[in-house]
Amino acid sequence: MSGRPRTPLPWVGRHDMLPDPRLAWREPNGLLAAGADLSPERLLEAYSRGIFPWYSDGQPVLWWSPDPRMVLYLDEFRLHRSLARTIRRNCFADTRTDGPAADATPRWQVTLNGAFDEVMRACAAPRDADGGTWITTDILSAYQGLHRLGHAHSVEVREGGRLVGGLYGVSIGRMFYGESMFARVTDASKVALAALVATLREHGFRVIDCQQNTGHLASLGAREIPREAFLQEIAGLIRQPGPDWQAMRIELPHA
Repeated sequence: MSGRPRTPLPWVGRHDMLPDPRLAWREPNGLLAAGADLSPERLLEAYSRGIFPWYSDGQPVLWWSPDPRMVLYLDEFRLHRSLARTIRRNCFADTRTDGPAADATPRWQVTLNGAFDEVMRACAAPRDADGGTWITTDILSAYQGLHRLGHAHSVEVREGGRLVGGLYGVSIGRMFYGESMFARVTDASKVALAALVATLREHGFRVIDCQQNTGHLASLGAREIPREAFLQEIAGLIRQPGPDWQAMRIELPHA
C-alpha cells in the first residue's frame, strides 16, 4: 500500500448518489460507502454501476466494488465430466428401456423462478459455527421486492419435491449479477449454475458477475478481471433490452 492517508468512508444519504466505484478503498478491497437504503431504485442504481451491498446485522448498509472483479464468461464455463454425469443421471428421464421399467421422471427437477423466497432463505441459512449470515432480514425483503419487479431471479433444484439446491441473482438488460447459491446434496448448486449458464446463453447473455474470488467459482471457469474492464463490460450489457423472464424456461447443458 502507498503511504497516502486513506480517505474517509463516504456516508450516503437517502437522496444521494452512490460514489464513483473507482473511489473504493483498496483495503478492505472494494469498500466504497456506507448508509442509504435498499429500495429497488437504489439497488438498480448500484448494480448498473458495478456496486453491490454486503454487510452484517448491526452494521449500516455497506456498498462494495472490488478490484479485480470475479466474473464468469458463459462460454468459459467448465462443465467437468463428473458434473456432466451428475446432470445426465439426475436431470433427464431414463429412456433406455421401454415399458413399465422406464422412468419418465428425472430424479431432480430444475426450474426457473419457481421458489425465489425459499431459495433466498436457504442461502441465508448460517453456514459456520458462529451462525452468521450476510443475508439479513432487510436484504431478504429488498431482493424479494426486486423479484416482484422482475429484476431478481432464482434457479431451483428439487428432488422429490424437496428443495436441494439453488441460486439467485439480479438481472438488468442482458447482464446477470450472481448473489448466492446453496446445496443440500452434493453438486446441486453446481447443477443450478450449469442450468443458469445454459439458459442465459440461449437468451443472448455474455457474463455472470461473481463479485469476489472463490476457489469453487474458479474451478467452474470464473476468473478475475480489472474493475475498469468490468465497468466497461456492463455499461453496454445493461442497455440491451432484457428477455421476457416470465416466458423463459430453464435450459440444461447438453451433457
